[in-house]
Amino acid sequence: MTLPQRKHRSLSQGVVEQISATIQQGVLKPGDKLPTESSLMGQHGVSRTVVREAITHLQAAGLVQTRHGIGTFVIERAQAGLGLESENIVTLRDVLAVLELRIGVETETAGLAASRRSQEQADELAAALREMQQAMAEGRPAVEADKRFHLLIAQSTGNRYFVDILTRLGNAFIPRARLNTPVLDQDKPAGFLERVSREHDDIYRAIERRDPEAARAAMRTHLSNSRERLVEAQRRLESTMN
Repeated sequence: MTLPQRKHRSLSQGVVEQISATIQQGVLKPGDKLPTESSLMGQHGVSRTVVREAITHLQAAGLVQTRHGIGTFVIERAQAGLGLESENIVTLRDVLAVLELRIGVETETAGLAASRRSQEQADELAAALREMQQAMAEGRPAVEADKRFHLLIAQSTGNRYFVDILTRLGNAFIPRARLNTPVLDQDKPAGFLERVSREHDDIYRAIERRDPEAARAAMRTHLSNSRERLVEAQRRLESTMN
């Protein structure tokens, strides 16, 4: 009974990816009208329901606006600062781009945290890690504990700008919190959770023993592995569209 719904989510995500790309590349500009529902159905080989789901996602992301009786139009995106707010991060490609940014930023936060952290911060980091691992073991969502773990590392640097970047990203910097697509569900068995837990444990242990180079290496490994998992998920998503 759930298969049609899952297929719709996969297909609508694919349509979102493709339309977003045309907007980001300037093929569709602010003020341009999107093709009609029927045209989009034909272009992407999907149902009307899938097209409407995709349009809803694009509206929520602030990329388009529907004027009833007229059509759906590309709108100018109002971005504050660097445009890192989570509502600007829509597609799987966006999340992959954020992961690349995080590899650069958080690798250094881990190294600085190992050098600068206080004992109280190390204790808080251990508590967040325990909470995350317990939630994973019990099959509960671990997203909030995961976010807190990474934010605590940023706070331990003593540099508020690292904290500001991660705070602006919100849920977008934890991919499984941002994306709701069945191809990612395949990455969530016990083996996946065990690997994620081990990666976080390696980061914590390096920070706890004040080893900056090991902390940088552990963070880079964790985020690079996350990126590879998302790349594989993207491949599976694209294969469902063919």
